[in-house]
Amino acid sequence: MIFESKSLEPFISYKTSRSGGKGGQHVNKVSTKVELLFDLNACSLFTDEQKLRIKVKLNQRIQSEGKLQVICQQDRSQLKNKEIAKKKLITLINHALKLPQQRKESKRSKASVEKRLDSKRQKSLLKISRKKQDEY
Repeated sequence: MIFESKSLEPFISYKTSRSGGKGGQHVNKVSTKVELLFDLNACSLFTDEQKLRIKVKLNQRIQSEGKLQVICQQDRSQLKNKEIAKKKLITLINHALKLPQQRKESKRSKASVEKRLDSKRQKSLLKISRKKQDEY
């Protein structure tokens, strides 16, 4: 299930602050670090089962109030950091909602079993031939 940033927008709030890293004097003057907070409990786009799945998968990013937190300070622009944070949020949610593929059990083919046993016999014979004659 793929969600877009426009459908999630009403449940998103932002906090900005000054970030470290590249930018020189610009870093000390402008608040470019963006902290995106997504209110998962208030979001009506997900079922209770989906919300639980997201909470379990992303429990390291969920605050005590139940808000999912994404921080971005990659760029010197606050606007670009907001866009990057939204993309990260969508990616995180989509990965959390993705169900793991079920493994199908399969049998080894008869030919592969025979091939394995034959190679074991060959190794055994090779090791036996390396022994001295009076050892066996």
